[in-house]
Amino acid sequence: MLNGIEARLVELHARSQIESALGEILADRPDAVLMISDPIIYNFREQIAAFGIANKLPFATEYSLYAKIGMCLSYGPKGAALLQRGAYYVDRILKGAKPEDLPVELPTEFELAINLKTAKALGLNVPEALLATADSVLE
Repeated sequence: MLNGIEARLVELHARSQIESALGEILADRPDAVLMISDPIIYNFREQIAAFGIANKLPFATEYSLYAKIGMCLSYGPKGAALLQRGAYYVDRILKGAKPEDLPVELPTEFELAINLKTAKALGLNVPEALLATADSVLE
């Protein structure tokens, strides 16, 4: 527990685990869920968003596309910027650069997206100051 926040890991590695993972989350009744995306979660993004709304659980994640489909909010690297940097690295490697010679980079552009419609459906009041700092507010 850190600063009064208790974290619990619920793993999802295969399609067959989706129902049990969501059931595990529901059994715990957390105040919020921080979801770290991967290909399995991406494939079930709409089902997970609907589950969160139906069960009054705010889901937060790192990519704005999840907020656009109904998750409560996202905060993380801008997807377009990540793709551009990835293309830069592919270009360098195709031109002969050795991957081990290329520097490791951290994202420098971040975005906050808030799905206000979802927040209202969950009974959450989003402070005006937070809305003012959001890159996008979805209604």
